[in-house]
Amino acid sequence: KLMVDKIEGIKIIATGSSMFDLANQLGEPLTGRKVTFNLYPLAQMEYSEEENIIQTKSLLEERLIYGSYPELIKYESYEEKAAYLNELVSSYLLKDILELDGIKNSSKMVNLLRLIAFQIGKEVSLDELGKHLGISRNTVEKYLDLLSKVFIIYKVSGFSRNLRKEITKMNKWNFYDNGIRNTLIANFNPVAMRNDIGELWENYILSERIKFQHYTGMIVNNYFWRTYYQQEIDWVEERGGNLYAYEIKWRNNKKVKVPSAWKEAYPKSGYTVITQDNYLDFINKLI
Repeated sequence: KLMVDKIEGIKIIATGSSMFDLANQLGEPLTGRKVTFNLYPLAQMEYSEEENIIQTKSLLEERLIYGSYPELIKYESYEEKAAYLNELVSSYLLKDILELDGIKNSSKMVNLLRLIAFQIGKEVSLDELGKHLGISRNTVEKYLDLLSKVFIIYKVSGFSRNLRKEITKMNKWNFYDNGIRNTLIANFNPVAMRNDIGELWENYILSERIKFQHYTGMIVNNYFWRTYYQQEIDWVEERGGNLYAYEIKWRNNKKVKVPSAWKEAYPKSGYTVITQDNYLDFINKLI
């Protein structure tokens, strides 16, 4: 802080594995004197600079299963990729988590993360998580906040314009990287042998969209949407005074209709179905 304030023209790059870590080390918020830049696992928009669409499509399944951490590029076999991810999670990510804010009950934190891994794409009850783990709701909230600060998971809230039939009480928690999620549940099975491909696909697409939003400087609020009558939309973006709704489907084998309650409440909003046919536009372009 002293150097930034007193030495004219100096530029300082402060790096850390988490927002929490950096905040503690810097000691000062540096409001108005800093620019924060988050580095995520490799984004498809970065891969697209080096590979053609045929290569991208051929590597899609691998990225759904093993994720996009940069180090994975140098490993050729799936066994090596899985071994690297296991080491990353056990020796680095979990170590980072357990050093945060004086966490004492490490097993509870790890078990919470694994429970979240089994519930990607679904609304999560903090009370139920607390009961399952034998900890309070407040502790669950604290742990989830810390997990988001080390960029393992992120929260998606329900969208509502105060319509009584819209649900906003529970949030969804997604992973920034599919490989980390699959490591936590010890499942690197190929797509053809999985019963969670829909969840994996949605988690991958949304994490890639968040990378795109951040790297392009998009000013946006992200949500999901659901009513008490089980009508739902996977992803809603609020930007530029407009609403854009997206439904994410692994298979494009049937026509998806706009939920009637959404169409009635927000008739001017956009609605797009994201499939394997058009996903690259969604994670590389503004649609």
